[in-house]
Amino acid sequence: MNTVIENMGLWSILPPLLTVIVALAFKDVVLALLSGIFSGLLIVNRGDVVISALQMVDRIASSLCDAWNIRIFLFCALLGSFVAILSRTGSAYAFGSWAANRIKSRKGTMFFTFFFGILIFIDDYFNSLSVGTAMRPVCDRMKISRAKLAYLLDSTAAPICIIAPVSSWVVTVMSYVRKAEGFQELGISELDFFISLIPYNLYVIFTLLFVVLMIIFGFDFGPMAKAEKRALNGEGLWDKGYSQSVSEESVEQNERAKPFDMIFPLAVLVFSAVVSFPLTACYAAVKDGKFKTFSAAFSSSKLIDLFKNADVSCALFYSIVFSLAVVIIWFLARRMLKLNEISASIVKGVQSMIPALVILVLAWTIGGVIRNTPAEGGVGLGNYLATLVKSGFFPFLLLPLLVFLLSCLIAFSTGTSWGCMAIMIPVTMPLAVSAAQASNPSAPLTGVLFIVSAAVGGAIFGDHASPISDTTILSATGAGCPCLEHVSTQLPYALFVAVCSAVGYIGGSFFMNIYAAFAFAAVMFITGIIIMVMRTRRLKA
Repeated sequence: MNTVIENMGLWSILPPLLTVIVALAFKDVVLALLSGIFSGLLIVNRGDVVISALQMVDRIASSLCDAWNIRIFLFCALLGSFVAILSRTGSAYAFGSWAANRIKSRKGTMFFTFFFGILIFIDDYFNSLSVGTAMRPVCDRMKISRAKLAYLLDSTAAPICIIAPVSSWVVTVMSYVRKAEGFQELGISELDFFISLIPYNLYVIFTLLFVVLMIIFGFDFGPMAKAEKRALNGEGLWDKGYSQSVSEESVEQNERAKPFDMIFPLAVLVFSAVVSFPLTACYAAVKDGKFKTFSAAFSSSKLIDLFKNADVSCALFYSIVFSLAVVIIWFLARRMLKLNEISASIVKGVQSMIPALVILVLAWTIGGVIRNTPAEGGVGLGNYLATLVKSGFFPFLLLPLLVFLLSCLIAFSTGTSWGCMAIMIPVTMPLAVSAAQASNPSAPLTGVLFIVSAAVGGAIFGDHASPISDTTILSATGAGCPCLEHVSTQLPYALFVAVCSAVGYIGGSFFMNIYAAFAFAAVMFITGIIIMVMRTRRLKA
């Protein structure tokens, strides 16, 4: 009987570890990703250099053979064209001037960016790129570093999507939960479970709170403090020491452009994205033969089910194609764009996205190498780490903390929160149900919520902090910031919130009470904030 190898053991840790080391040592994310991909394939192929090199080329190419990936790739490329048209017509400059005349302070600008990000809750990719497009000129005028803008974008992307009532993340988490072993024993629907999960997600809640307090009290520390000081002193909005180039072209002006010329295209993009989610579900139902017409599919389904069954990549791709068409017609009608300028703007926009697209493709490739089992051509890191948890005996009091730390590690190493949740929720759900029933037979749901929320929160942290995360890459792209500068400036902030969350999970699991979890996390959080504020005031004195 052949035994299926699920992972490469300790060797599974090498590719993500090498990627991080190379990224920090050389400040080159492309070189780091290539190193991680090649080392992973060397492990899988038992040191065969030729086979590994050939496979690396094939893997990079095949990452774009995936329907999901190619649609996201095209969405990002066409969004670059969308942005280029707004810049070419002077709309971005007009909106920036309008906002700058009404937002008189750096704090006001950051708050506006923060709340703008909260409003765009439908998808994290869309959030980072659209908000970054609108707010970058305004932040530049206020001498807010690109690193700070990238942090604001990243902190209102995945954290907002995971607690929003309707988003691509919600339906994904619900699908993982619904199929997990042991869930049916809880006697609760997946939607009710998700809603109950929100207050237990300590990392997300304290991340948003941290951003608000950071803006109010104006404190920064670590690499972010240096980035902000450089921007305020007029020494550059980003660190030019990084190998990744950032466009320094000026935003074009047009006397005919009005702020509405920026607001309207963004509104069309948001509206079309929201509409496209149920549209893709109805289209799939008709294509599969479940319904004969689109109207029959729509009228026979609940709206929540349509969002749940939506294809996110299709929805985003449809929305950008539709929005681009509407925007072109709009600016032609407004006589702000000539026919011969349309193709030039589209090409220029795609070209501006090439560095981010290269990184995105490499991130998808290394994600597969790290995540997949050896039979699938990967090292199986997630399976290896999850096996360590399943094979050992862990008392319930330590389980939420352990799951949180393990999810942080998996998501940081693989660069995908969705992939981490796809691994950890099915693994932890049966473990959580059995441990919670043994610990508190009268109310097992509370224990399960603690453990599953720890898995989700750890996945968000890893996605938030990982240099190979697509959300990290796109937040840096939206802000016009070198990816590795965004990672280095954001990581200390993310780590601080993660430590506070870990303390909260310890207290919460000990008392089996969400209020205790918040109390423990809040004590750590408030103490840290006070220290940061006092230190910032001493430096400014």
